[in-house]
Amino acid sequence: MRRLWMSLLLVPVIAAAAAASAPAARAATADRAAPASAADALQPGMSGAAVKALQRRLAALKYYPGSIDGRFGAYTLEAVWAFEEVQGLPTYDYVTKAMQWALAHPRAPQVLVADGGANRIEINLSREVLVLYHNNRVELISHVSTGGGYYFCSDGGCAYAVTPTGDFSTIVFLPGWVTVPLGEMYNPVFFIGTAFAIHGDTDVPLEPVSHGCVRIPMDIAAFFHTLVHIPGEPVYIR
Repeated sequence: MRRLWMSLLLVPVIAAAAAASAPAARAATADRAAPASAADALQPGMSGAAVKALQRRLAALKYYPGSIDGRFGAYTLEAVWAFEEVQGLPTYDYVTKAMQWALAHPRAPQVLVADGGANRIEINLSREVLVLYHNNRVELISHVSTGGGYYFCSDGGCAYAVTPTGDFSTIVFLPGWVTVPLGEMYNPVFFIGTAFAIHGDTDVPLEPVSHGCVRIPMDIAAFFHTLVHIPGEPVYIR
């Protein structure tokens, strides 16, 4: 594993320039709380029939809002983020009028690799979104947080925090919290050795902040490994 880790340290620098542009692309989302003019918009903390309808619609479109319980919590917010990202909308912590319109007229996620196989995982770095396909149909869409582009040192080596692009496949799943050179991971599904994985984390913000792995929300990480073939499910990162 150490030899793999040290060799990987030489790879991420090629994508440093691309990663550096990610924070700027999201600068417009710095203030995401609902302004006074949107005080009546659906947002975290609310509950009721309108929230339940939102959850049902998101779930029907293959986003994961958590339990359909009419309570706007963290899981529903993460589904809102994912939907906004896929639709190309500004990411806010509440449901805008533009999002309400898009919920009624949604567009499918951008296909990254049309001939990548009927069952595959696609990770769109520009959108910060993961799409899982089964039989060429969308099975799950999740917000993610990928490599933050910063320089860091860990476990005796230093590198840029960049998620590698390319064609990979799932290798192994390890249950629970796992510690590897890139840090702690929950329920990781590795796609490069035991270094890079799709894994759960308690911090999956809108901004790309990981060391290079693909972070997914904890609630999705609890079952994600059951939806994919391990080993061998194609993983495409673009």
